[in-house]
Amino acid sequence: MNAGLRAGLIGLGSMGRHHARVLTALEGVTLAGVVDPLGDKNGWAQGAPVLTDVEDLLAMGIDYAVVACPTGLHEEVGLRLAEAGVCVLVEKPLADSVEGALRLVDAFESRNLTAGVGHIERCNPALRSLRSRLETGELGDVYQVVTRRQGPYPHRIADVGVIKDLATHDIDLTAWMTGRSYVSIAAHTVSKSGRPYEDMVSAVGRLSDGTMVNHLVNWLSPLKERFTSVTGERGCLVADTLTADLTFYSNASVATEWEALRAFRGVSEGDMIRYAIPKREPLLVEHELFRDAVQGISSDICTLRQGLRTVEVAASLLDSARSGRTVVFEAEEAVRHGA
Repeated sequence: MNAGLRAGLIGLGSMGRHHARVLTALEGVTLAGVVDPLGDKNGWAQGAPVLTDVEDLLAMGIDYAVVACPTGLHEEVGLRLAEAGVCVLVEKPLADSVEGALRLVDAFESRNLTAGVGHIERCNPALRSLRSRLETGELGDVYQVVTRRQGPYPHRIADVGVIKDLATHDIDLTAWMTGRSYVSIAAHTVSKSGRPYEDMVSAVGRLSDGTMVNHLVNWLSPLKERFTSVTGERGCLVADTLTADLTFYSNASVATEWEALRAFRGVSEGDMIRYAIPKREPLLVEHELFRDAVQGISSDICTLRQGLRTVEVAASLLDSARSGRTVVFEAEEAVRHGA
């Protein structure tokens, strides 16, 4: 491995501090500098120089940068880095608008620069194991994907609503796990926290192979939940991404002859298995994959084009909630973006 990669970090907030921690310890990478106009009052930069401007970081000479500033600044910062020929890992969502995401895709693709989006759920051990099991056909035909992402309001978020901040996780992981694109989506939203953005969304959609999708996302629940289930012809796989646990519930295989118990548990039931899987920190895995991609090693990162597709689906959730109609994506568009 080339041991000389120099990385920069833009943004030292709630996610930026974790990026700084991981970059400092990442094999083959040196954290060359951090940009944050507010400085480093909490010591999160891990001893790296703290700068006030992206131009100062570029002057230091870097191979790639991690963009962890507010979503509204992703486009501006990303375009400047592309112009300078710097590879980029952008925190999700890619941009705060479809148009901005498109400009970022064009800027990096036209220069043949490695760029990715930090959809960290792709690196969660439970979801990586779930995806592998779907790829080998353990569930057979897939019928439905259900996600629930609930919890209290995060005061760190001020520039977007729950769809762009949280639902983008579920949109991306659903397409990534199944290898399918969204072909339709419908949503309802509510705003109860007194802020200008939605803080709850309930959505139903369909993927290109006919799989039904349901997402429930909110900032209004005292219960913190990160739940993903995939139901297929052979049973159901359930991932808890808070604990990185994956459980398989198989379809009926043993008849229940006790009449009273059958009334509660169904006519028959199958085995339930909680898999023992290695549990590495998702952010570290994400950085290792991107480091490898920058070095030209084949790596399963979230591409900018995939990140663009997620922004498009998120925008369609908002459109559907405003209009009360189901948004249907053009077939050509789904093929162009892939999953």
